[in-house]
Amino acid sequence: RYGRIEQLFAGGRIETLKGTLDIPTIPASSAGPDIREMILGSEGRIGLITEVKVRVTPLPAHESFHVMFFPSWDKARTACRKLVQNRTQLSMLRLSNATETETQLALAGHPGMIGLLESYLGLRGAKDGKCMMTFGVTGSKRQCRNALKETRELCREFGGIYTGKQLGDKWAAKRFTMPYLREALWELGYAVDTLETATDWDNVDKLLNQIEENLRNQLNEKKELVHVFTHLSHFYTQGCSLYTTYVFRVADSYEETLARWKTLKTSTSEIIVNNRGTISHQHGVGKDHAPFLPVEKGELGMLAIGSLCQTFDPAGLMNPQTLVQK
Repeated sequence: RYGRIEQLFAGGRIETLKGTLDIPTIPASSAGPDIREMILGSEGRIGLITEVKVRVTPLPAHESFHVMFFPSWDKARTACRKLVQNRTQLSMLRLSNATETETQLALAGHPGMIGLLESYLGLRGAKDGKCMMTFGVTGSKRQCRNALKETRELCREFGGIYTGKQLGDKWAAKRFTMPYLREALWELGYAVDTLETATDWDNVDKLLNQIEENLRNQLNEKKELVHVFTHLSHFYTQGCSLYTTYVFRVADSYEETLARWKTLKTSTSEIIVNNRGTISHQHGVGKDHAPFLPVEKGELGMLAIGSLCQTFDPAGLMNPQTLVQK
């Protein structure tokens, strides 16, 4: 509903080493390449944004989050694709695979209530391998009611089991606090990181499986287990993003822990860019992802990006080695 930053960024002012670049707030234009898009994703290589104007949306009258369970990944993924391609008016959609679903339910606490939920879902045919879909409806009462009705009717065709708002409310309450678990896990001797990409619908399962299999097995020689799970989010009619979390044990030294992370991160990044995925759907490029960008953009694309950086910063002073490693 609210859009990503590239949709919200309407214009602004950028101070560059070649002078001030002003971008007017025009709703849409076909007048040549979009200068606004040049700034988006440039990660400071062109200049500093000193003034920004964004598109805003009025606060909705109503907003609520709901949870649906599916008996299998195939049915769940297909239902999500149908919802998006039918343009059902959902403000948020997230689909956890079976391992993430199991992990999320374990982290929810209240084992008695979760046990009852598991029993109910089992009776309805969603037991081992079940997947959890969280979705939001936003707008007027009528809009929310219609979106919820349409979602439930479509998901029912794929074995979807609606469980109400309780788990959705829990997600909304904890959505910005879950990242803080990283520090608690570190204290317990575990490192956690995430990586993400996006790909077309026909490649989602293949790429997801390749990512998870690589992360899960990459430390086998060290006899170390890696806990891996994924959810889909940021859905598009063409495809969606894949957001993967992986947890591994901290080594006896910082250097060995860093080496384990580099092994996991680098090998998986290579798989992503060589199998129709973007090196970054939402985390940006920076220095970690810069070596993988040429695979996605191609030789001519990288020449164009490098020429743009050269135009605004010929000495390479602005955020060097980021995005373009020259």
